[in-house]
Amino acid sequence: MSNRTRRRENRIAAVQYLYSWEFNKPDDLNESIRRFVEEKDEERDYYGFGEELIFGVLEKIEAVDLEIRLLAKNWDFKRIAKIDLAILRLAVFELLFRRDIPPVVSINEAIELSKLFSNEDAKRFINGILDKMKDKIDRPLRHAALD
Repeated sequence: MSNRTRRRENRIAAVQYLYSWEFNKPDDLNESIRRFVEEKDEERDYYGFGEELIFGVLEKIEAVDLEIRLLAKNWDFKRIAKIDLAILRLAVFELLFRRDIPPVVSINEAIELSKLFSNEDAKRFINGILDKMKDKIDRPLRHAALD
């Protein structure tokens, strides 16, 4: 394995799952995630953070998608590339609901994921959306919230 962090590997797995979920929404989410993780390189417990993120995004998908729609004013939501949407969903979920993760970490991770999975234009698009999102956040950007 490269010098990627465990959390980065978990975010990569979460984006991969969210991307595939967009095309094939399973009847049994738990079973679908179990099968997905079993095909990964590491043991299942390695991907605990990733599973938390997947379940969190999908549990809050309406709120997350609404936020993306509000921030991407000039974009038709259906035309956002599915991989970019998966990255945005993960980052927006973290920014809205994971107060234990510093917002700058979520934004930086999304940019890194866009470099890995998408193109330069996507990186700018994702950065622009998350930059607007950061201005709406009611907590310190560089630290986890303590509440």
